[in-house]
Amino acid sequence: MMMSLRKQKNLIAQAIRATNPLNQTTPWYSAAIACLVMSTVSIAALAQEEQDTERSSRSKQPIEEVTVTAQKIEESIQDVPIAVSALSGDSMDALKIERGEELLRAIPNVNFSKSNFSTYNFSIRGVGTKAVSAATDPAVAVSFNNAPLIRNRLFEQEFFDVERVEVLRGPQGTLYGRNATAGVVNMLPVMPEDEFSSEIKAEIGSYNSKRTSGMFNLPIGETMGLRLSGAMTKRDGFDTNTYTDNDVNDRDLYSTRAIFEWEPSETFSANLIWQHFEEDDKRSRTGKQLCTTDPGVSMIGDVEVPENFTGFFSQGCLPGSIYSDEAYGTTNAKGLAFVVAPQALLQGYYPVMKEFLPNPYANAEQSRDLREIATSFDPVFRAENDLVQLNFAWEMSDTLTFYSQSTYAKDDYYSSQDYNRYVSDSIFSDSTEYGLDPGPTPGGIYTDPQLGPSDGVLAVDISRSDNKQWSQEFRLQTSFDGPWNFVVGANYLDFKTQDDYFVFNNMFSLIAEHVYNGVDDPEAGLGTENCTDPQNIEGFQDCMYVDYNSLENIDEEGHNYFLSRNLVETRSWAIFGETYWQINNDVKLTTGLRYTNDRKRSTPVPSQLLLGTETDNDTGEIVPGPASGGLVYKGYPEGDAVTQSWKEYTGRAVLDWRTDTPFTDETMLYLSFAHGYKGGGTNPPRADIDPNVVQYQPLDETFKPEFVNAIEIGTKNVLLDGSLTLNANAFYYDYSDYQVSQIVDRISLNENFDAESMGIELELAWQLTDNTRLDMNMGYLKTRIADGEESIDVMNRTQGHEDWLVVRPSLQVPSNCVAPKDVVEATFAIPYPLMLWALCDTTGRWGSFTPEIESSQYFHEWLNIDPYNPLTDAPNGARGFAADLSGNELPNAPRFTVNLGVEHTIPIEDWDLTLRTDYYRQSESYARVYNTEYDRLKAWSNLNASVSLSHPNSELYMQLYVKNIFDDAPITDMFTNSDDSGLTTNVFTLEPRIVGFSISKGF
Repeated sequence: MMMSLRKQKNLIAQAIRATNPLNQTTPWYSAAIACLVMSTVSIAALAQEEQDTERSSRSKQPIEEVTVTAQKIEESIQDVPIAVSALSGDSMDALKIERGEELLRAIPNVNFSKSNFSTYNFSIRGVGTKAVSAATDPAVAVSFNNAPLIRNRLFEQEFFDVERVEVLRGPQGTLYGRNATAGVVNMLPVMPEDEFSSEIKAEIGSYNSKRTSGMFNLPIGETMGLRLSGAMTKRDGFDTNTYTDNDVNDRDLYSTRAIFEWEPSETFSANLIWQHFEEDDKRSRTGKQLCTTDPGVSMIGDVEVPENFTGFFSQGCLPGSIYSDEAYGTTNAKGLAFVVAPQALLQGYYPVMKEFLPNPYANAEQSRDLREIATSFDPVFRAENDLVQLNFAWEMSDTLTFYSQSTYAKDDYYSSQDYNRYVSDSIFSDSTEYGLDPGPTPGGIYTDPQLGPSDGVLAVDISRSDNKQWSQEFRLQTSFDGPWNFVVGANYLDFKTQDDYFVFNNMFSLIAEHVYNGVDDPEAGLGTENCTDPQNIEGFQDCMYVDYNSLENIDEEGHNYFLSRNLVETRSWAIFGETYWQINNDVKLTTGLRYTNDRKRSTPVPSQLLLGTETDNDTGEIVPGPASGGLVYKGYPEGDAVTQSWKEYTGRAVLDWRTDTPFTDETMLYLSFAHGYKGGGTNPPRADIDPNVVQYQPLDETFKPEFVNAIEIGTKNVLLDGSLTLNANAFYYDYSDYQVSQIVDRISLNENFDAESMGIELELAWQLTDNTRLDMNMGYLKTRIADGEESIDVMNRTQGHEDWLVVRPSLQVPSNCVAPKDVVEATFAIPYPLMLWALCDTTGRWGSFTPEIESSQYFHEWLNIDPYNPLTDAPNGARGFAADLSGNELPNAPRFTVNLGVEHTIPIEDWDLTLRTDYYRQSESYARVYNTEYDRLKAWSNLNASVSLSHPNSELYMQLYVKNIFDDAPITDMFTNSDDSGLTTNVFTLEPRIVGFSISKGF
């Protein structure tokens, strides 16, 4: 007897309740049990006898043949000697894959994570885009209808009216060769069809989710066709801001597409595609911000550290596990320069803060719920993307076809959110109580021009991007009857981007207004005069312009906020070709070669945070500010453009052999070698500062291109009369100069490392019976960074050297430094904490510990100790000891990935009731190249299920689904913020459990 649907649901519910609801991640065995329940239910249903003659006549069907364009021509996926996965629109709907980030649930050795800024990291076989720079290119080429898009919203917008999505794994050195060192994701839309049709779909679900989508297909005469489609999503936020009491991370987005196709003859066809995407909501760019609080050092040897000194030896957050309870702390900001400076430099007027050198976040508490934040500002998110594409194909003869593809894309992006992700204590004192009228903080409130009034620290960031791309490809393809065929082509790409990243902090404005632009006011006592003309200002120190416009209307010239601006133009052209030699009926050799000429032009725009100038009283000239080191007092001047170019050959060779075996219907074996390349770029510029005031340590201004040599052996098989496909492959990569970045000196510093990668992949689709299907894929991956590679870990600059300490720097020095304990201990003899700033500055601005650095005061003489020069006596110019990366794993490269799906269809008269469950799991990995406990990302899994009811004759389809059944919130990736932010960690997680119901009707 068949088990009832009600009983099936009860069994699933029991499996869910058996798990611990307080855990953020579900034990693998709980997910496996639930998956087994669904599988058992499906298998039990196999025992059901056929109910009538009509249903018994439904014969067992082989696995449907999947057609792909992995080699720019339509072929069966089983005939393509490439590791490629393809998902049709119907398949993605069944799997509930709604966005690009969810593709990892259906493809082996694929991973996805959102980045801290405007991009993402889609990685294949451990290779992705870990370089954060406007000048970098994605290692996985994301394409729309075969056209690569450097910037896109394919991973924010939702899939709609999709023919299929193809994912090619491994370097594509010829046809998709531009910078596709890891692989290709290619989304192909449904094109106009010969018959009139339409469809409308509506969906409701958790979090007040409402979705609609539809399409309209209209043939126009005998030669033309029009297809219109669109989708819209609106829902409440997944997360809660407990401070503003608002839901955040909501969605309000829509997409539209129009395709016009014309086929005037059998030998010529053309189509024009327009697609638009727009989003305006409170999407969170990052998740919760974690921190294992660093209390600082209380003892150095046998000497107790004075209370006013302790904050100078805390880096803010320690490199502890992000899964510990301690990780839900807040950064120790006691020694941050922007907290110290106003107190130390305005002490003669009044104590700016209620207590001397406070930690503004000492009393802030964080919820252990990753979906709860407490921030002063709710996020703002806006994105808009337009794409226009013109394609035509001309059959010049029966054996020769000419193709053209022209694509223009424009992408605008804006995201703003609270920078610190938790709320500051009340720290400002009432300036009116100290005889000031009103002074900087009347009533204990400071009013920031952009952020408004507050009694504590406020900080907000803006990530903004403006991108334009135009590309053209011409291709000539043969279809000879003989053993030889070929494809040759050329393409051109012109891409321009401007990436802006702002950080606003009311402490920055307070310092600019009253430390630098402060003036003695006979009536108020302490006033401020904005710097609009450095020759006519009487400020205390350097003159710097403060932007008094609102956050929405900034003039982008203020030095009271941080701005990193990156202007990059990429021009690339290539010629390519592939030959196909059918050596005999069973053996084919494919060889391809591509020549790429890349040219990148980067215009550096140095940051200007708290930098100002002064006027030389003798000459009247504007000169660098002696206190800040600024070279300009206003605006963000562009530097000289940096032009880089690369001319590289890439290609591939593939030998495939089709053979008969006793146990398969069709078998293909293949062996391939591919050489891939991805261009280098420029690192963003640091602050434009007088080296006599702040001497930055040398950092590479550019980063190298990547190269990979890949060997792969694979097999593709059809078995059991076509009811089973089984594909497997093994690969080895030799990687040169893999690009990885971290925040150093307030910029994304991109470094290069050699590495190797190897692995095995298995993909299986099995139609077990007429009505039951099993899908499975597995990936094994082992990556290794080459021996001798090293890098400075900002979370652990001392690397276990007990005679050295981390020291926090002064205002214009953005990164922590290391100093010897004996020198630090000697400074305690004199109660002058700012002496410690001289240990990180490599100039004599605050004083010097060596006669080699000229200064007005020499601390080694005060303290009667030996001279100490940070530039020569400390490791790496006091930046710290390098960590040995030899043998470490690449980031975001889990050793195992597993996907398992079971689907069973129950015929009920003219209806089909389909039950499906899908389970995904990836093993642990690391978020950074250092592979420390701090970097470790735990294994996580995801379980989804659906019940669908369809009536094929009337094209009516209904689906009830549950995504993330166990409501897991695993940490899927993380990002380490800068030293002068306290080395906090932004984490990313999955969407919560979502229950939804959809209904669609075709016409």
